[in-house]
Parts: sequence; C-alpha cells; structure tokens
Amino acid sequence: MQTRLAEFIKATPDGDEAEAILRSCVHCGFCTATCPTYQLLGDERDGPRGRIYLIKQVLEGERPSARTRGHLDRCLSCRSCETTCPSGVRYGHLLDIARRVVDQQAPRPWPDKLVRRALRAVLPYPSRFARLARLASGLRPLLPASLRGKLPALPGPDAWPAGRHARKMLLLEGCVQPTLAPAINAATARVLDRLNIQAIRAEGAGCCGALSHHLSAHEEGLGFMRRNIDTWWPYLEQGAEAIVMTASGCGLMVKEYAEVLKHDQAYAEKASRVSALTFDLAEVLAREDTSRLTIRPRRLAYQSPCTLQHGQKLAGAVEDLLTRLGFELTPVADPHLCCGSAGSYSLLQPELAGRLLDNKLAALQAGQPELIATANIGCLSHLQSAARVPVRHWVELLDPQTPGPA
Repeated sequence: MQTRLAEFIKATPDGDEAEAILRSCVHCGFCTATCPTYQLLGDERDGPRGRIYLIKQVLEGERPSARTRGHLDRCLSCRSCETTCPSGVRYGHLLDIARRVVDQQAPRPWPDKLVRRALRAVLPYPSRFARLARLASGLRPLLPASLRGKLPALPGPDAWPAGRHARKMLLLEGCVQPTLAPAINAATARVLDRLNIQAIRAEGAGCCGALSHHLSAHEEGLGFMRRNIDTWWPYLEQGAEAIVMTASGCGLMVKEYAEVLKHDQAYAEKASRVSALTFDLAEVLAREDTSRLTIRPRRLAYQSPCTLQHGQKLAGAVEDLLTRLGFELTPVADPHLCCGSAGSYSLLQPELAGRLLDNKLAALQAGQPELIATANIGCLSHLQSAARVPVRHWVELLDPQTPGPA
C-alpha cells in the first residue's frame, strides 16, 4: 500500500512505524473472514481492511470524523486478523497509533471522555477497584440487571504457600483479579510450590499499562510500565528466573514492553530484558515435571483468549497441557473468535460484546462440558455473567486446594 503521510506525523517514531505497517498491507482481504465485528455488522469499515483504509486517510491528512472514530472504537483489538494475515501486517500497533491521532484531532464528547477517564481512574488500581467492587456488591439489588450480571459474588482472600525455594519467579497479580478471583493467583503459587518454585509478589508492581495504552492515554500507560520495570529489576538481578503471567492480556502487554519502550533511552534495555523473561503460566508448566501435581481430570470446554492465541501466538499451549494432564476437551466451533470481553470493550460497546458473548457461549456449551476454562480474568468475568456451567481459570483445575467447586 502506497502512502504519503501528512507533515504532522511524517518522520516521527509513530509515523515511521505506521508507514511500515501500511506498506506491508496488500489489500487481500483475508482478514475480513476472521474479523468478529465484520461478521456481525457486514460493513467493510468494521473489518481490518476497511479500518486500515480509514487510518491511512487520517495519517495522510484527512480530518477524522465521529463516524471514523466509531469504526475504530468498534474494533476489539483481538488481532485475529494478524493470525490470518499472510503479509504479517501488525494491525494492533497501527490501531493504537491511529486511535491516539483520532482522539487528538476529533475530540470525544464529554460524556464519552468522562466514562473513559473513570475507567482509567479505577480499574488499574487494585485498592480503588476493590473498594468500588465491595460497594457495588452491597448495592447489588439496586443495580440495573445489565450491571448485576457483570458483578460476580466477591470471594474472600485465598492463602499463598509459605514455602521457600531456591528457584524463584515473579508473579504479577493484576488489577481486578485479586478482587474478582483471588483463587487464581493463590492456585498458581501453590502449583509452583509443588514444583519447588517460589512465587514472589513484588511490592509495588501493579497495572501492566494495557488499559491506559489502549485507551489512548499513552504517557499514563508508560508510567505503569516503568514502575513495574523498576519494581521487578532488583529481583531479576538477584536471580528471579521469570515473570509469570496468569492473565493473558497482561502477559501480552508486558511482552511488548520492549517494543513500546524501545525509544526510551533510560528503559529500553531493561524493558527488553523484562519482555524476554515474561512467560504465560502455560509456557512455564510446559517445561516442568507436572507429574508432581495431583490432578482430577474433568470434561471441559476451553476458551482461548485472543491475547493468548493471536497476541502472544500461543494457540494450543493451554489445550496441549490440559490434554497431556488427562483432561477431556470438548470441541468448540470457531475458537479463533473473541468472546467480547476485550479489556474495557464489554463496558464501552455492550451491545456488540453481548452478541459476541452469546455466540461464544453457544459454541463452548454445545459439547455439554462440566465447566468452561479460560486463561484471562476479563474473559472469565465476561463468560461467567451468562454461562450455564462454572467458569474457572485453568490453573485452578491443577490445584486441589482451590476453594469452591473445581
């Protein structure tokens, strides 16, 4: 694709990256076949190829409209198109650049700004989110039905193992996960403990920065990233061998710190090392002797988050591990399609997210599984809101001490 970038972005880091991505697109349209929003809406502008044309026009100087912004907002950033693309177009990075430009050139209405600012003011901060979640839980009978479904019963804290081991790995607890599903991190720590690995909670590490980064608050997102790097760095220098991720969305963001911070002279080298040492839990366990674990195999349907299969390119990693451990996985139609959670998407685009959720649950429950397993807290919460069977993080199935039905 030929480009003539406008002066406002030409020869800038974002401009150079956007131009390289645009030029790699050959207009083939293969991406539309696997785009969830194009399948729902049937509008070329709500598929990757159409959005790429809109982005190209904006970066070449055409003033974006509210309609342009709407088409970009309806994108899930699921990156299914990247898995399909034969030319390796890095659509997700292009979209992040375009959204920042469009937000600058076509400011949002104040109610829209307020909602997004509120999300950024609460979700990345575990203590703030916990207080708000407890308040909402107390007011649950008074909430609209649409919000009641999104707020599960809040479990109490879960105990971590006290064992100390020579092998140590850092564990990012996440923003909302400690409140909505504390058993995930505790189960991970117990599973690693059984493998003679100590999971470390690094005091000071918090939000990975993804929410701010994808809501066009770029500098705010960079602040979260730098803080995490500063927190983890002493542990890495002391021999911590990995940074383990139980939320695939966070894992994808931290693996991309090297890319996002490559122009930051103070952090580029450290970011590169942090990204190289970041692994999804499935990657970690695939290299370990899991015969030490006590497993009760179940019949389950597995939902592979987009951030795991399309973002991190780990399609099949969890499925292979669960199958090797004796679980029976039921067939799931169209496993590449998004469930509709997509970070803040289910809150900002509830109608489309609801349609995607209905389709995903129909596919997951068609095989009559005992439960649904997934690998990301956002997907888990979204699926739980309407599933007929229990929804759990897959690591909980490897830990007999996890409270509640397993």
